[in-house]
Amino acid sequence: RLHIRHRLRIVIGVVGALVAHALEIWVFALTYRVMHRHDGWGYLEGNFDGSLLASVYYSFTTYTTLGVGDIEPHGDLRFVTGIESLVGLVLITWTASFLYLEMTRNWKLR
Repeated sequence: RLHIRHRLRIVIGVVGALVAHALEIWVFALTYRVMHRHDGWGYLEGNFDGSLLASVYYSFTTYTTLGVGDIEPHGDLRFVTGIESLVGLVLITWTASFLYLEMTRNWKLR
C-alpha cells in the first residue's frame, strides 16, 4: 500500500475522477462524430457544424445532463444520447459519493 498523506490522496482522487470523466466524454464525442459522419446511424442538427469540438460540446452537455437543447439528435444517435445521459448521471453521483466517503474517512483537521 502506498503511504501518501491523506489530503494528497483526496486531491489525487479528485483529479483522477475529473480526468476519468473527461475521457468518458471524449469517447462519447468520438462516437457521435463517427455516427454522424456515416449514413444510417442518424445525425445531429441545430447548432452543430460536424466538427470534433462540436461533438465534444454536445457530449459534455449530454453527459452532465445539462441538455442545453441547441443540438438535437435523430435516428440511432437518440439512443446513444440516452445511454450517455444515464452513464453520466450514474458515474457523477457515484464519484461524488465515493469522494465524500473518502473525505470523511481521511480528511483530518489537524
